[in-house]
Amino acid sequence: MTSNEYFNRISSQWDRLQQQFYSERVRLAAIQQADLRPGQYVADVGAGTGYLTEALLQHGVWVIALDASRPMLDVLVQKLGPCSQLWCQRALGEQLPLADESVDAVFANMFLHHVESPAAVIRELTRILKPGGKLVITDLDRHPFRFLLEEHHDRWPGFERDQLREWFTQAGLNPVRLSCVGEECCDTSADGEVVARISIFLAYGEKNH
Repeated sequence: MTSNEYFNRISSQWDRLQQQFYSERVRLAAIQQADLRPGQYVADVGAGTGYLTEALLQHGVWVIALDASRPMLDVLVQKLGPCSQLWCQRALGEQLPLADESVDAVFANMFLHHVESPAAVIRELTRILKPGGKLVITDLDRHPFRFLLEEHHDRWPGFERDQLREWFTQAGLNPVRLSCVGEECCDTSADGEVVARISIFLAYGEKNH
């Protein structure tokens, strides 16, 4: 089963599951880092059912919510209702339907560990940023819990921060900062034998002018 097939299948349960994994602190830390201003255009890549999108809209920005799973986006639209400042579209992270230098900020929460090529995705996220625009990624530090790859169909067991810094720099982002969100992602294997507690990082970069 692919990551996309997995999310299609569990879309109606995702909000409940996500609340078990981590709290609102993750999205609050990400948004605070970007220092958004009302009226800016922001992309939420791997938006899912709107965990970040919902909070971004409360900051008065225009949000482009992109996800490979149509059922996940359907839940997002149903949950948030009509909104003139929200545009949703199915899209792959490696091939976003947005023009070069078209948004002020890009967010990707718990998305990178589901993609085939993280470095290529970071380049694509950077491509759509305006000069001086900000990329904020929140995701999992490197971990040993194989059941997450088998049960949740993750492609990557988290990431080393030095590798992330290199990918950000190669994409043309500077300065680059990596830090802890101050929270762990928690889950238990289906058989109840393994409990995972994984630190969550925040990776931030600005596109060079």
